[in-house]
Amino acid sequence: MRADIIVNMESEVFWQAVTGKDARFDGAFVFGVRTTGIFCRPSCSARRPKRENVQFFAQVREAEACGFRACLRCEPKIAVHAHPVVQKVVAACREIEEFPEAGLADLAETAEMSTYHFQRKFKEIIGVSPKKYSEAIKMERFKEEVRASGDVTGAMYGAGFGSSRGLYEKAAEGLGMTPSAYKKGGAGMKINYTITDSELGKLLVARTKRGICSVTFGDSISELEQALRNEFRNAEIAEEAEGLKGAVDSILKYLEGKNKRLILPLDLRATAFQMQVWEFLKKIPYGETRSYSEVAEAIGDKKKVRAVAQACSKNRVALVIPCHRVVASDGKLSGYRWGIERKKRLLDNER
Repeated sequence: MRADIIVNMESEVFWQAVTGKDARFDGAFVFGVRTTGIFCRPSCSARRPKRENVQFFAQVREAEACGFRACLRCEPKIAVHAHPVVQKVVAACREIEEFPEAGLADLAETAEMSTYHFQRKFKEIIGVSPKKYSEAIKMERFKEEVRASGDVTGAMYGAGFGSSRGLYEKAAEGLGMTPSAYKKGGAGMKINYTITDSELGKLLVARTKRGICSVTFGDSISELEQALRNEFRNAEIAEEAEGLKGAVDSILKYLEGKNKRLILPLDLRATAFQMQVWEFLKKIPYGETRSYSEVAEAIGDKKKVRAVAQACSKNRVALVIPCHRVVASDGKLSGYRWGIERKKRLLDNER
């Protein structure tokens, strides 16, 4: 199994298990914390470390070989076996990473489960279907190959895409730009934007030729312009109000309560999990809210509350994806990237 794919895909699954202290994964892996030099089970009750300080290991001996010592609280050296279904799903992940073309029937047969039961359990534990996981693996391979070689065609076949059509279809979902543009760090993309006044302060709306890529609030024009250029640092960015008039009018009418639905074409870069969360948010009715735990349960795993909160914080199209409708379990208005006061006013207006 390739190390770069483990970092980008399997470790994301493991990190969700750590944040959820999911005991089903005990025995499937251990994780080391670089700042303390200690390794733990996924379910360890110790304070959750920062993601950038965590390293994952399939075996205890691998953690020890890297200089980590066992946690005295969770005692990861005492042998335990992961939940049988988790073991099978993790093994399936590794099989997909080795052979992204593996079919559902083959994966289910290896797991000794029916295709229906296997697919349902895989999505329940991983958060996406085996097919989506395979597509993500191939896209990660493509990105790594094109970064290393600059050869789009070679990277395409090396990653397992049988045609440029298949690659470009997935690139549109996973990168938010074409492979050639990605190769150049986003250079070649053309983004038009406009900034106007709204009842929540300055409002920036930006789009590519595919759709809206940014809807943000701020206190000054310079702040919003700089944030857009930081986000798309290699793109060709120009102010152009005329082509965005329709989108801006729709957003302003929404803020005034004259328009209760925002349906705009989008061009977003996101992980499969983020997209899953965002699609659910768009289904929350106008004037209603859901808690982070309710969102997590609705998309299939009530333990992924923190992951849901992180997905909300990554939303760059305010209002179009209504992350302001997600609140804490006690109803309090926890985090909003454009400020709690703006979140409160939005919800008050909708009510």
